[in-house]
Amino acid sequence: MPRNRNTFSSLSAWRRRVVARALQGGWRRIQQAGAVTAEHPGRLRFRRIGEGTRLAFPQGTVFGERWIEIGACCIIAEQVTLTAGMLPDLDLGEDTVLTLGDGVVLGRGSHVIADAPITIGSDTYCGPYVYITSTNHSYDDPDVPVGRQWPRSEPVVIGSGCWLGTGAVILPGARIGRNVVVAAGAVVRGEVPDHAVVAGAPAKVVRSYDPEKGWQPPLRTPAPRAIPAGMTADQLAALAALDPDQLNDLADLES
Repeated sequence: MPRNRNTFSSLSAWRRRVVARALQGGWRRIQQAGAVTAEHPGRLRFRRIGEGTRLAFPQGTVFGERWIEIGACCIIAEQVTLTAGMLPDLDLGEDTVLTLGDGVVLGRGSHVIADAPITIGSDTYCGPYVYITSTNHSYDDPDVPVGRQWPRSEPVVIGSGCWLGTGAVILPGARIGRNVVVAAGAVVRGEVPDHAVVAGAPAKVVRSYDPEKGWQPPLRTPAPRAIPAGMTADQLAALAALDPDQLNDLADLES
């Protein structure tokens, strides 16, 4: 009897492994087929989608594509919402409402809700679950439910080269400069200068760059070393196998 139990247990485990491999392989094929690119846009007809851009499957809510422009080599992760207008099937006129520059990355579960224009500069990276909106609820009338009051809308501009951390919220009217770091969970409104780090709710500048003094307050960790030009893949693999002390010894020899 114990032998039979072991046999049935082994068969059940084998079947689970087979089913798991089949499901995982099937899901990868579905993801590949469902991804949106310039060559294979599927049902989505964006005003522009650049070469090398990919919207992962499954996509989040997407509507108003006629007023959305996406640059080249963008990465839009799973379950990302991209909308132009408050509701589907609205006529938003002639101008683009939502613009993503080249090389923009939107992390999983992020939302970009463009009622008024939103522009995200090239090479801006967003972590998961970032929320960017040009529309916010109003609560002027204390006797009317907030959700039934007409919202306020203001354009949003995010400069090129920014990093928006996980769960950051960008509110209507925000104007973020170039190469800005927005800390995870920060809530940004108003203007943020170039080369700044902001954190908190509401977000405040906690570090900024001075051309003469460098970062103020100074960075607490040294800058990472760049990979030397001409280094081969085998050499990189060998470096990766070294422990920190050996890497420090190499750095001392170079200096």
